[in-house]
Order: sequence, then structure tokens, then C-alpha cells
Amino acid sequence: MHSHEYSFELRNDLSELETLSQHLSRFGQDTSLSEACITDVNICLDELFTNIISYGFKDNLEHITQFHLHLNDNELTVIIEDEGVAFNPLKRKDPDIPDDLKDVKIGGLGIHIVKKLMDDIHYERKDGKNKLTLKKMV
Repeated sequence: MHSHEYSFELRNDLSELETLSQHLSRFGQDTSLSEACITDVNICLDELFTNIISYGFKDNLEHITQFHLHLNDNELTVIIEDEGVAFNPLKRKDPDIPDDLKDVKIGGLGIHIVKKLMDDIHYERKDGKNKLTLKKMV
């Protein structure tokens, strides 16, 4: 059984998105994950982290978001933990996507994309923290 773990923390600042991408690239190289898999995970974490920064806190103080990646054989698990306001993305209604993409409204598609790119998503609120677990078969 092959297992690999990797954790990192980011400040609630949009400038950290580049650092997020660098961490994912490093993890992908260390574990030989496909470029397509890393791209999918990067899209999802970029969206979720941006939402945490944009909507998660009611103050302008610095907050830390924790990321834990675990690759076990052919299943990648990513856990995101933050102390922001409670938000369960799974309760968000999927958007109506029109036949003509020029009619798509801005906003609301990010969580829908995350749901489509990941194989399983679980949310829990515990000890004042949001904990979102994403799973992807690789």
C-alpha cells in the first residue's frame, strides 16, 4: 500500500493563491500524480480558498486556512479547515445552466464545478471550524 501525506497553511489573502498552486505542483511531483489530476484539484482548491477569503470572515484580521492532502493508492483526499463562518457548500443549490453559454450569470458556478470535478465531498462543522473533505480517484 502506497501512502503519501502533505500539509500546509495559507493566510486569508488572495496573494496566497500562487502559493497554493505551488504546493499542489510539489505534491503532484512528489507523488507522480497526472497533470490533469493536479489541474482539477487546483481548480477546486482555488475556488474554495477564494470563497473562504471573500466570504468566510467578518473582520479584516489575518486568519489561517489549513490544507491536508493524503494519497492512498489511487484515492486522493484533501481536507480544508478554516475558522470562518459556518458554510456548507453541499447545501447550495446547483445553478441553472442555460443552453447558450452567453446567458450564464457570473457567480455561483464555482461550487458546481467542484462537485463535478471531485468524486466525493463531505462537510462538517466541528469545534468552531469548517471542515471540507474532498475525494478524487486518481
